[in-house]
Amino acid sequence: MATILAHIHVHAGREHDFEELVREIFSATHANETSVRHYEYWRGQEPGLYYCLLAFEDHPAFIHHQASDHHEAASPRFGDLIERMRLEWVDPVGGASPLRPSAPGALPAGASELEQRMARLFPVEVAEWWPPRSTES
Repeated sequence: MATILAHIHVHAGREHDFEELVREIFSATHANETSVRHYEYWRGQEPGLYYCLLAFEDHPAFIHHQASDHHEAASPRFGDLIERMRLEWVDPVGGASPLRPSAPGALPAGASELEQRMARLFPVEVAEWWPPRSTES
């Protein structure tokens, strides 16, 4: 599994444009990617603050999403709208979430150069304080 909570700060006055773009990428992601488990956006209480929860079946599926045609096509627009963003790897609490723990995974043989670059940019970050995987179900 690969699960991330993105903290997104949008340039002031660009919120409408950002929301239009995320509606497009939400639709394309759910229409074209079979390994997506969660891909949702929310507004925060602070003006211009948004959150996105992304959960994919495994790390290679997340990398496939990052390198997908629809994500690559939206990337320049995201760059114009986003002031700053922080990606936070999150880990489900066993018995309190249907998701499995985030874990690294090898790309399939023949992964594109773009997928290989995305895998270097977005490695799974497992926090030291998270329990060993064998102690949770």
